[in-house]
Amino acid sequence: MKLVSVIILIYNSEKYIAATLESVLSQTYHHIEVLLIDDSSPDKSIEICQQFNDQRIRIIRQQNRGLPGARNVGIRQAQGDYLAFIDGDDLWRRDKLEHHVNHLANSAEVGVSFSRSAFIDEAGKFLGSYQTPKLKGITPSYLMRCNPVGNGSAAVVRREVFAAIAFSPRQYSDNRHDTLDCYFDEQFRYSGGDVDLWLRILLQTKWQIEGIPEALTLYRVHSSGLSAQLDRQLAAGEQLIAKLRTYGTPLEPNWEAVIRAYHLRYLARSAIRWKSDAIAIQLMHQAIASYWRIVLESPRQTVMTLIAAYLLLLVPRRLRAHFEVIVGQPTTIFQKLKTRIGIQN
Repeated sequence: MKLVSVIILIYNSEKYIAATLESVLSQTYHHIEVLLIDDSSPDKSIEICQQFNDQRIRIIRQQNRGLPGARNVGIRQAQGDYLAFIDGDDLWRRDKLEHHVNHLANSAEVGVSFSRSAFIDEAGKFLGSYQTPKLKGITPSYLMRCNPVGNGSAAVVRREVFAAIAFSPRQYSDNRHDTLDCYFDEQFRYSGGDVDLWLRILLQTKWQIEGIPEALTLYRVHSSGLSAQLDRQLAAGEQLIAKLRTYGTPLEPNWEAVIRAYHLRYLARSAIRWKSDAIAIQLMHQAIASYWRIVLESPRQTVMTLIAAYLLLLVPRRLRAHFEVIVGQPTTIFQKLKTRIGIQN
C-alpha cells in the first residue's frame, strides 16, 4: 500500500486548522503521514494541532519562510510515495485521497492528480460555485491561460515528479548559502508559485497533469483584505512573467500578454465574488487591453465576467443577494452537472 505524505503549512490558521486537520485524519485512505510545518506561527494554531492524539502526525518547526518554503521543507522530510498539500483553512472530502491514489495507480503517465474544488466562505458555507477546469490534455499553452489545479489543496503528486524538477535556489536568487534542493520557488512567497511549478513539470519532464471530475476539495474564500490580496496577486503575475523569460523554452507568440490578460480576468472574478464592482470592471478593462483576443479565445467566460461586473455595479446593494441567486443559479447547476457526470471541459 502506497504511503501518502500530507503537508500542511501552519501559520495564523487557529480559526480553521482543527477542521482542516480533522478532514485529513478522517480520510478513508488511512496509510498516511501528516507533516505539520510550523512556520513560526504567532497564534495558537500549533497548540490546537498538539491536541490531536494521532501517531501519524509529525510537527516540524522552522523560522518563517512562507508557503513555498514550508512546502519545500515538507517535501524534503516526507517519506511517502505520493505527496499531498492542503492549506490550513481548506477542507477535504473524506474520500479525496482514496480517489487520487486510485487515479495515480491506474495512470502510469500521470505525475500530478488533482480534483475539482467547491468554494466555501469563512464559516464553511457552500458559496454555490465550483472550479471546473478541463481535466485532460493540459499543455503549457493552457496553463498560461488557466491554472486547472486551481488552488494549493487540490493536488496529489508522485515523489518522482519532485525529483525531476529539483533545482538549486542559487539558480534564481542571490542566496548563495542555501544549498538544499528546492521544488517550489521561494521567490513566490504569496502567489504564483503553483503555476511556476506546473509549468516546469510540463516543460522539463515527461509527466502529465490530469484531473478527476469530483469536487473533492473545499476551498475557503476570505473577504478580508481584498485589495491587499489583489495587489499581491497582481505583483505575483508580473513576477511569473519575469521568471518565464529566463526559461529559454520557446513559448507561443504574445505569451506575456496572454498570461497577463487571463490573470487579470481571474482576479476580476475574485473581485466579483466579493462584490467589488469597480475593481472588477477595472481589471476586466485591463485584461482586454492587454490581449483583446481573450474575447475570441474564451468568449463565454470573458463576456459573462464583464457583464457580471457591470450588473453588480448597477444593481442596488439591498437587491444584490436576490440578484445573485437568480443570475448564479444556472451556472451553479451546470457546474454541479460537470462534477457529477464527469464532463471534461
